[in-house]
Amino acid sequence: MEIKEKIIAEIKTIYDPEIPVNIYDLGLIYDINVDKKKAKIKMTLTSPNCPVAESLPKEVKDVAMQVEEIEDVDLELVWDPPWTKDMMSEAAKLELNL
Repeated sequence: MEIKEKIIAEIKTIYDPEIPVNIYDLGLIYDINVDKKKAKIKMTLTSPNCPVAESLPKEVKDVAMQVEEIEDVDLELVWDPPWTKDMMSEAAKLELNL
């Protein structure tokens, strides 16, 4: 399994507190780049006023660090493009009956 896939598997264990879908399938993770032992993750939240605005990015960083090959995680929180329901995976949309 590639390092990026391992990171994705870890991120899929994190669920949005308001929506019963993991944040990867919700489309909150925009980009994951792995360079040697460093992961650069670009993510957003469902809204800037999200109640987990402080804890969720830290949680993502923490689970990415669980991947054996990763020694450092650079997490960037971005608001552009803004998150919309269109960014959710088909599985997430089905689960939420959208």
